[in-house]
Amino acid sequence: MGRITARRPVVKITLGSGSRKRADDLAVEEPLEVRVMGKPLAVTMRTPGHDVELAGGFLVSEGVISQRGQFRNAIHCGGAGTPGGALSGTEEGNTYNVLDVALAPDVTLPAPELARNFYTTSSCGVCGKASIDAIETASKFDPSLDRVTVSADALAALPDRLREDQVAFARTGGLHAAGLYDAVSGERYVVREDVGRHNAVDKVIGWALLNDRLPLTGVVLQVSGRASFELVQKAVMAGIPILSAVSAPSTLAAELATASGLTLAGFVRGTTMNVYSHAERILAD
Repeated sequence: MGRITARRPVVKITLGSGSRKRADDLAVEEPLEVRVMGKPLAVTMRTPGHDVELAGGFLVSEGVISQRGQFRNAIHCGGAGTPGGALSGTEEGNTYNVLDVALAPDVTLPAPELARNFYTTSSCGVCGKASIDAIETASKFDPSLDRVTVSADALAALPDRLREDQVAFARTGGLHAAGLYDAVSGERYVVREDVGRHNAVDKVIGWALLNDRLPLTGVVLQVSGRASFELVQKAVMAGIPILSAVSAPSTLAAELATASGLTLAGFVRGTTMNVYSHAERILAD
């Protein structure tokens, strides 16, 4: 699977049966530096692949852009990466770990204080914010205006449908996933995997941006893990009305969902789920 997974030797120990050497598949984790018009904006640890979508979704989540026409193009360029570059002490040209994004001339470029000039972990993007005040970015879209509904049966089926499309997870057990589904027809639009749950969501939002699908009205965003504050924020920034997670939300996630008009469902497993905000969109009967 290219740079998404990699084979590594391991020693497998089975109690009562001894040990043996074997090869194991691991999820690839490498840094991606996102630049805007040549200036560094963010560095995140991600699974390589769909980097342009990741950068586009990140810019939507940060409130820099909100429509396809504002995103001109993006190109990988040389820089610190793995392998090669500053991280390994060598210089090997293009490592595909630096992406430079060009925006439309009328787009206001990100303020310098928003730049995340340090590495964030693969599980947390919000910790890279310059300040707590920068977290609640004003969205161009209002999920509260979306009157779409979804049946509880259809929502309960999404975690299994998402798992079926997690090809890399099946091999490694080490990747998060996010998927977009039509709330009425159940049609799957896109599924993306990444070592970072926030990166997986940025990739699907970036897909929507590049396909001129923003705001994402009438859809359900299904995620494979918990619903953090940042995932709710990203959903709101993209105009998504319903966020479904297989695990728990945080208190801040539930509060933001309530205030923003987003339906937040957690512990969506089997035949049960907990709805933490705007339950009127989920038709239990």
